Amino acid sequence: MTEAVFRETTAEPRTQAVPLSHLSLELGHLYMEDFEAGPEHLRRHFARVRPWAEAARAFAADRAGGRRARISTCFLIDDYFTRFASPAEVVPMLLAEAERAGLAVDYLARESCCAVSGKVPVAEAVAGRLVEEPPPGSYGHRPPAAQTGWLANGVRSPTVRAPQAMRKAAAWEPPRETAARRHSVFLDVELWNETPEGERLWSCPFLAAVWQLARLGLLRHQGEAVFDPRPHTGAFPDDWDDLPPLVRLNPRADPFAAYRTCSVLPSRFLPVEHAVRVVLDQTDVDRDALRQVAERSAGEGVPVPGPVADRVSYVFCEET
Repeated sequence: MTEAVFRETTAEPRTQAVPLSHLSLELGHLYMEDFEAGPEHLRRHFARVRPWAEAARAFAADRAGGRRARISTCFLIDDYFTRFASPAEVVPMLLAEAERAGLAVDYLARESCCAVSGKVPVAEAVAGRLVEEPPPGSYGHRPPAAQTGWLANGVRSPTVRAPQAMRKAAAWEPPRETAARRHSVFLDVELWNETPEGERLWSCPFLAAVWQLARLGLLRHQGEAVFDPRPHTGAFPDDWDDLPPLVRLNPRADPFAAYRTCSVLPSRFLPVEHAVRVVLDQTDVDRDALRQVAERSAGEGVPVPGPVADRVSYVFCEET
């Protein structure tokens, strides 16, 4: 007799692999006021972005070691904090001004989908993977980030309380960065707050950290990739909810996700992206996704930094 072995399919979770470029190059991340300023404002933005984008392309090509560098471009539109106009009005204007500057946008993403994509609570899932670094000498007296909605890169300055009778007041102490070099650059990042209706409103830095994880191909939900680029066909819709989370505008584009990312942004984003690094440094990224990237990059002979935050780079240009 032969023995049949039955096994639940859920007992063998599978982590979906995603195609990877060498570089994901972000050409902008603008807000309502940027689009309300009109085509001229976008024209100035892309004119400032172009030389830095070309430099990033050249550097990626050099790093590819003689092979053709796979480079995809992307653009993130904020439809999370403020809904404005419509994709039918905004997107054609955006693409026209990018083309006028000699740039092509391969992928277009909606920031609201970094919070919830379809039925996937993306931001909530990433928040559940936060692992705070315990600062030296800490005793866990402060509630974790999962409760407070605040994440720091070191030890906060202790609260000075009114002294009890016959006791001396505690001396003030400065905050301390955990990995400081000579001097601390301490940062306390607000991950979310609550609306008057009691709903969680994710912060711009936290959504930007989710965006970076998506571009690095490291987001999974039950083993499946979170953002699957949808090809653009026909006219753009009149409602933002009818626009897919991630749209592939160029059918011949290299893969959306990449080993490394580079974002060319106005200088006002510098503090936001500092906060992004703090979040990435304390996020327990899906181990199978990390392993897949490591194996593929090794097979291509393209070294990738171990720390996820070190795979992210920026160019901060002057304001338009």
